Amino acid sequence: MLLFFILGLFVHFVFFGSIFDIYFTSPLVHGMTPQFTPLPPPAKRLVLFVADGLRADTLYELDENGNSRAPFIRDIIMHEGSWGISHTRVPTESRPGHVALIAGFYEDVSAVAKGWKENPVEFDSLINESKYTWSWGSPDILTMFAKGAYGDHVYTCSYDADIEDFGAHDVTKLDTWVFDKVKEFFHTARNNQSLFSKLNEEKIVFFLHLLGIDTNGHAHRPSSREYKDNIRLVDAGIKEMVSILEHFYGNDGKTAFVFTSDHGMTDWGFHGAGHPSETLTPFVTWGAGIKYPQKVSAQKFDDMFLKEWKLESWKRQDIHQADIAPLMASLIGVPVPLNSVGILPIDYLNNTDLFKAESMFTNAIQILEQFKVKMTQKKEVTLPFLFTPFKLLPESKQLNILRKARSYIKQRKYDEAVSLCKELIRLALKGLSYYHTYDRFFLGINVVLGFVGWTSYASLLIIRSHFNLTRGVSQEVKKPSHLLSCSFIAIGVFVAFFLLLQDCPWTYYIYCLLPVPIWYAVLREFQVIQDFVTLLLTFPPSHFVGYLLVFTLGIEILVLSFFYRYMLTAGLLAFAGWPFITQLWTRAKSISLSWIFFSLLLAVFPLMPVVGRKPDILLVMVAGLLVLLLSLCVLTSLIKRKDSFMNEELLLHLFQMLCIALSMCVMYSTHNSLLKKQGLPLLNQIISWIILASSLILPLLSPTSLFERLFSILLSSMSTYILLSTGYEALFPLVLSCLMFVWIQVEQEILQQHGVSRKQKITSVQFTCNTDITQFRQLHLDDIRRAFFLVFFLVTAFFGTGNIASVNSFDLASIYCFLTVFSPFMMGALMMWKILIPFILVMCAFEAVQLTTRLSSKSLFLMVLVISDIMALHFFFLVKDYGSWLDIGTSISHYVIVMSMTIVLVFLNGLAHLLTTKKLKLCGKPKSHLI
Repeated sequence: MLLFFILGLFVHFVFFGSIFDIYFTSPLVHGMTPQFTPLPPPAKRLVLFVADGLRADTLYELDENGNSRAPFIRDIIMHEGSWGISHTRVPTESRPGHVALIAGFYEDVSAVAKGWKENPVEFDSLINESKYTWSWGSPDILTMFAKGAYGDHVYTCSYDADIEDFGAHDVTKLDTWVFDKVKEFFHTARNNQSLFSKLNEEKIVFFLHLLGIDTNGHAHRPSSREYKDNIRLVDAGIKEMVSILEHFYGNDGKTAFVFTSDHGMTDWGFHGAGHPSETLTPFVTWGAGIKYPQKVSAQKFDDMFLKEWKLESWKRQDIHQADIAPLMASLIGVPVPLNSVGILPIDYLNNTDLFKAESMFTNAIQILEQFKVKMTQKKEVTLPFLFTPFKLLPESKQLNILRKARSYIKQRKYDEAVSLCKELIRLALKGLSYYHTYDRFFLGINVVLGFVGWTSYASLLIIRSHFNLTRGVSQEVKKPSHLLSCSFIAIGVFVAFFLLLQDCPWTYYIYCLLPVPIWYAVLREFQVIQDFVTLLLTFPPSHFVGYLLVFTLGIEILVLSFFYRYMLTAGLLAFAGWPFITQLWTRAKSISLSWIFFSLLLAVFPLMPVVGRKPDILLVMVAGLLVLLLSLCVLTSLIKRKDSFMNEELLLHLFQMLCIALSMCVMYSTHNSLLKKQGLPLLNQIISWIILASSLILPLLSPTSLFERLFSILLSSMSTYILLSTGYEALFPLVLSCLMFVWIQVEQEILQQHGVSRKQKITSVQFTCNTDITQFRQLHLDDIRRAFFLVFFLVTAFFGTGNIASVNSFDLASIYCFLTVFSPFMMGALMMWKILIPFILVMCAFEAVQLTTRLSSKSLFLMVLVISDIMALHFFFLVKDYGSWLDIGTSISHYVIVMSMTIVLVFLNGLAHLLTTKKLKLCGKPKSHLI
């Protein structure tokens, strides 16, 4: 069985990784030639301002007094330049946003493994193509472009990462630092001849990364005064920078300015997903080569932003974020970055029609080059008779369009040339996507074969191992025929040879060869399959169809709960009514009432707003007080029931209550300190980390009786969870744990009613008692219901307080008791631990259910695995790469969550076993077990 679980882990890791090979491979290709526009550019230099985390609506809208928060930028829109909305893509994080802006392509999610800081793949950028670039701002952003550049023409000036503190008194210093350094730089340049001569070269870039708005948004939310005041400060700073630059260059009219943002932010201060507040960013450009404002009488857009922003009369030109890179390249006359997929927005250009046509022609060739390289790469590794070229853009059509476009330019038919170039770009981008996803169907088929095979094998293992489910199954074990073995060996050799001929990556071998041994193992059990089918035929058809419908309905509710949280409420309401259709209500009314009460109470949470959107520290304090009150009741009960309540047990219980009280004080104190902008107190931070570290140790010191150990785990978990809470979610683990306690009693009562086991007091059950394997009973149909309950409770633990399938559902404020300085991996780890705490509580209760019902953990775990795999296969078919970026990201994250849940379940099962059964020595005394 151990070998089976190891194999199962490997299989699920493969299935988990497959989604990244199928959907998240890098889109980049190499080997293209830089393309130049053969005409002089309008600008000698470009200034790029990126206000990190700035939402389009917050910048463009007027305040409550009818005034603009950014008067200088609004004046530019009305008198000097062009404007619009830049549409970003998922993931709306700083690194991929800047890559889209400066390199012109949408980065694959493999970059998250680098914390959005370093280059996981090599790519070209505007900064690399420039003659010189000077940049100021965050070290996280500047260094990645400096590392990716060739030569030593990129100069960076960044502050120390430690000042990126969400709890700092004034985070606008992140922006004022940049402005001060730029002023100092140009002042120094007047007295430095070498620097002065470089600054007067052509094709130079100044990049100012402004992080204050993003930091204030995370710390105080975009609706806060701090966020909006930071916009005013940035606006004033940009005005001053423009003045300094114009004065330095003697108002020569050769400077182009671009102001935009890498991503927006949700109302609750987070980003990463595809909500419009995250994907809609401002774009304003002015200066050399940019059109002046265009007044219009009417504009057609699907939104009402123009009316809300009072900008109906000024032409709005929306673009995709990647389009900014070719625009900036054309303004200063450098090649469009080699990997750019942006389309030059020529309506922004104030230049001759010839320049626009030539620039668009260059853009078309640059994207076509990528298409050709991608096609060549795929053709070289595919057998000739299997290769299917992209039919919409054969080589003859490419040459024909290019020839026509060049002819139109010579004939001065510039509009026709531009239209042809746009059509070529559209087809080339479609072809790029075609070759990028060329193997997707092939890989998908193999993964599905592996999925179905594995689920079938796990089901057969359950059936074979528990004969009371298959009383008609023959006990005779037949050896598989040599023909079957030889057939599958031949299939494996053929598949391996086929992949070898096509020079496929090593991962393809795993995806394609894995189904072979799995299906061999399934077909070896042909006799079991045959006998099980025979047994099913003995069941009345109505019973069989009824069970199948109930099982299917349960799976569909679980799947739908990933999209609609209220489906969890529907499921919990059904749970509340379950005692009435069983004998539980008539034989154990007190337990039934408890089950109904806590099921209904837990059903409220999925109907609540997503965590973080409306923080309420008062509810966190209420949760803490309820836990303390419950602890006092339990302590009193234990003292009365146990004549010899040991001193160390009493001390441990009191110490855990002290941890709860300390967590409440630290949370309240930290909240007030941050409100006063006094930062995170060091003492609070130290206490928080100590409580977190002790939360896994303290339960191991408690007695191993079922009730006391589970309650100790609850107290330790709650002390940490309170520190990680911002509102009503602090009550969630408490209610969930109460329901888990009742679940344990319910399952024991049901088995006692069925005569499977005798009634045993929960308080007398010991976790450490080694149940003899002969005491394990065989599975019954009701155990499928137990497995379903576990999966449902696990999904509820995940989604009970928010939609974690969306990255933007997280609230950074939940980790402020531990740290406020930006650290993506540490912050992610803390938020992940917050998610796992309810998961651990459910798994510990599951350990108790297995113990009290004398059920083999391996058997029940196999059923849970089958249910989870059916859900995962469901989500695999729901994964899509079309539609809105919100839909694409959500569909992928759902699959990842289910697969992660299955994998993590194995490890958390081990952790729950450790937390419930192991006991550490206290004060050097030996272990003590109650008999």
